[in-house]
Amino acid sequence: MKPILTLAAALLIAAPSFASEVDDATEMKIMAMLAEMECQMDADDIEVEDDGYDLDDVICKGGNQFDIKLDKDLNEVSRRAE
Repeated sequence: MKPILTLAAALLIAAPSFASEVDDATEMKIMAMLAEMECQMDADDIEVEDDGYDLDDVICKGGNQFDIKLDKDLNEVSRRAE
């Protein structure tokens, strides 16, 4: 039984991530929107979700840091201070 568990664990670890990446055009729109808001972030921290996008570790003017959620049309739906 132990070899089967070891094999299952190895397959889970080796399984590729199926998370979608942000296309270049959308990434550029998000980064431009943030610049207008006087905010910035690492584009690698944009996560695609079923209902839109999750922007992690957004740093805005004054040094405040937020997690921001956008809908599929890039409208801000929530902002949480970190």
